[in-house]
Amino acid sequence: MVHFSEEARSTFLRVAATIQQMEAAHPVWAVVAVLVFAALSAMLAFVSAAVIAPFMVATWGAPLACLLLWMGWLLGGALAYTIGRTAGRPAITRLLSPEHLARYEEFVSQRAPFGLVLLFQLALPSEVPGYLLGLARYTFGLYFLSLALGELPYAVGTIYLGAGVMNGRLAQAAAVGVAVAMLSAWAYRTLHRRLAR
Repeated sequence: MVHFSEEARSTFLRVAATIQQMEAAHPVWAVVAVLVFAALSAMLAFVSAAVIAPFMVATWGAPLACLLLWMGWLLGGALAYTIGRTAGRPAITRLLSPEHLARYEEFVSQRAPFGLVLLFQLALPSEVPGYLLGLARYTFGLYFLSLALGELPYAVGTIYLGAGVMNGRLAQAAAVGVAVAMLSAWAYRTLHRRLAR
């Protein structure tokens, strides 16, 4: 894997050193930039926070990097919910096909059980549930709780995967990657079994 070659690792370390220098010169703006990028990754399918995870680990250490990523995702999820609630269907139809939207709308309503909403958070790409639950006018407090619980394991996984990449620990990165993939696969299967019933 290219991420674990010495040449790739040295490139990662050089980029990380540059980011650390920027963070030392402008600590507040560095945090703001990371939060904005993480929020965008929770709202847009083509933006991925996994790209910056190794650099976040090198700059702030894994625990703080995990907290920043999680907070950014919560911000993005709250904004997606607000857009879904205010802009409505036009915003959603850009993310989901009409067939998928109709299928999910049958099961997600203001009265959807919390367990089902949490499964949506765990099983679907992070940008979809916020828009969809905002459109359904699901209670924001319960949505936000499901968002926080659903994103936490992925934030931890993303950061520790990034730490494995940055430190050249193939076994750690592979184990974290497999665990996150298994959680996602389980949630997806469980959600679609419930939808089928």
